[in-house]
Amino acid sequence: MTSVALPERVHDVLARAIAARVTPGGVVEAGSGAGPRCVVTAGHVTYAADAAPVTPGTVYDLASLTKVLATTPLALGAHAAGTLPLETRLSARLPGFDDRPDLTLQDLLEHAAGFPAHRPYFRAVAGRAGYLARIGAEPAAYTPRTTHIYTDLGFMLLGLLLEDAAGVGLDAQFTRLVRDIAPGAELAYGVRPEWRGRVAPSGLDPWRGVMVAGRVHDSNAAALGGVAGHAGLFGTAAAVGAIARWWMARLTDASGPTHGISVVLATRAVSRGAVPGSSRGLGWDTMVPTSSCGARMSPRAFGHTGFTGTSLWIDPARDLYVVCLTNRVHASDDADGIRRLRIALHDAVVESWDGAAR
Repeated sequence: MTSVALPERVHDVLARAIAARVTPGGVVEAGSGAGPRCVVTAGHVTYAADAAPVTPGTVYDLASLTKVLATTPLALGAHAAGTLPLETRLSARLPGFDDRPDLTLQDLLEHAAGFPAHRPYFRAVAGRAGYLARIGAEPAAYTPRTTHIYTDLGFMLLGLLLEDAAGVGLDAQFTRLVRDIAPGAELAYGVRPEWRGRVAPSGLDPWRGVMVAGRVHDSNAAALGGVAGHAGLFGTAAAVGAIARWWMARLTDASGPTHGISVVLATRAVSRGAVPGSSRGLGWDTMVPTSSCGARMSPRAFGHTGFTGTSLWIDPARDLYVVCLTNRVHASDDADGIRRLRIALHDAVVESWDGAAR
């Protein structure tokens, strides 16, 4: 299946967003389980007159895509191995949670553990001990599992729990995971030395007083040393696409369990859970009418976004994935603009994809 219209339509969507200064540039990869079918770049890595153009090899801060590219598969692998089952109670593993004895890893993955959306802990603390104390003392924003609030706090805890269970850092665990499931993919915590000449700067950080380039944009992740359960990954669109194809293979059981993740466990992760009013699976979000993936993906679609302007959506019913990487935080924080870009992009991709299939 090929479509001449697909790259043209994707480029048009990106070009309009760049003209509106939603982002200085971006890269989109769309493909199937067999591989990429369309790679489109547009714009530059900054708004400067002499800025380098975006290329397929431009490295972006992936922000909260870290939750589903790293933390979720690591958590599922630990569950499958029995080292950290989803039913594990936080009170059995972490100090400061004795007053919340029923909270589990599954609650964290489903954003249903009672935590508020965000806290600027970085202003007062740094490192594991400081964050554990602050999150442990955080009053519940709601009764766990009665609703959900999308939050970084639970994934910060997941990262710490995974490090305890494995006895090594998240970065080392993720390096091994990538080596197993997507060898050669340019995807890692932090920026490798050989990538430095092609990193898209994120934005000015008032806390650090610098333009952030090659260091994690998220301030809480920075205070945790750049390696955290909620943010910290950098990579290329091709690398994110490789992980997308791995997830697609897990859902068909094409090669049996990998990293301990079977088709049953993978399907559970990308399916909506039982939390009232929530569209969340385990880490992943699922398709609803208000999703950032537009209105045309199937009800089976699942995905995630990142604050810096990144996203990954996968539609198993169409054998389709769409990676979009931008640095929309470079000169503004235009939440409405990036949402419009995402919706227009995914609607255009699906329309062209479906047209080419006929």
